[in-house]
Amino acid sequence: MQDKTTLAKKQSGRSDRSQAVSADLIAVIIAVTNGEPRVLTIGQTNALPSGPFELDHRSLQSGLRAWVERHTSHPLGYVEQLYTFADRDRIDDEHVQRVISISYLGLTREEQTERSPTHGWRGWYDYFPWEDHRAGVPSILLDILTPRLQAWADEADEPDMRHDRRQRVAIAFGFDDRDWNEELVLQRYELLYEAALVAEAKRNWHTGGVPPVPGRLMIADHRRILATGIARLRTKIKYRPVVFELMPPTFTLLQLQRTVEALAGRLVHKPNFRRLIEEQNLVEETGETMSDTGGRPAKRFRFRQTVLAERTVAGTKLPLSRG
Repeated sequence: MQDKTTLAKKQSGRSDRSQAVSADLIAVIIAVTNGEPRVLTIGQTNALPSGPFELDHRSLQSGLRAWVERHTSHPLGYVEQLYTFADRDRIDDEHVQRVISISYLGLTREEQTERSPTHGWRGWYDYFPWEDHRAGVPSILLDILTPRLQAWADEADEPDMRHDRRQRVAIAFGFDDRDWNEELVLQRYELLYEAALVAEAKRNWHTGGVPPVPGRLMIADHRRILATGIARLRTKIKYRPVVFELMPPTFTLLQLQRTVEALAGRLVHKPNFRRLIEEQNLVEETGETMSDTGGRPAKRFRFRQTVLAERTVAGTKLPLSRG
């Protein structure tokens, strides 16, 4: 990944040093395994699959597929463009290189293969432990983030800035009796970065003081890109049935529910969830049952062929529990 395709152009009116611009393709590849959302990583689980866009790539997406399959041997299914990151603070000071990252979100099923030294799957809540509310409000949010964010807001010099910080923190993290919005993944990470509470901020700003909050570090701004992918997927499952890309060919309704809850980081209202799935004709019975559910045999379902073919019908309109 070091042999990036580089476009260099002399900057007029400045020194004779040129600023290189490198275009990277970065993949946020998501799977749900045993009820847990996981992301495909390379290296020491601290990087997303990525590589330079090369002149012989037919398109951006074909270049991305080529890089991921070459370095992970994992073929990609559903892929959509996510976001382009080109902020000036992504410059590599040593090489005076500005990196433009074109990111993609991909959905797949994790392949159960032998452990690889070059890539693997990691639970996305390892990187964002404050995002999993399936068992209630996580202790990291109550015991660590709340006091640190409040202290950061209060240390602002100007009253207007203190008010602005408090308001942004309250909205993003559900403070002051506000509801938790599962879609604000990126806003929460950006606030933690601004407050120098995540390891990436301390690495880039060389700040001292208290240690960063729990959550696995990633290289460059890959955790920011992962946060963007999670936010996109949490929003998308509410109006497009993309969840079927993550499911096996047949499944029980409970398995489908657990997959949706894993992605949302929230519980759903079980009766309403099943009613909406059936009303929208997203699934059909296979005539088979699963007996290892701990109770009565559960019916097996599959997504209807029209859903698989069209991929444009209304989503699950998730009845997320607010309790």
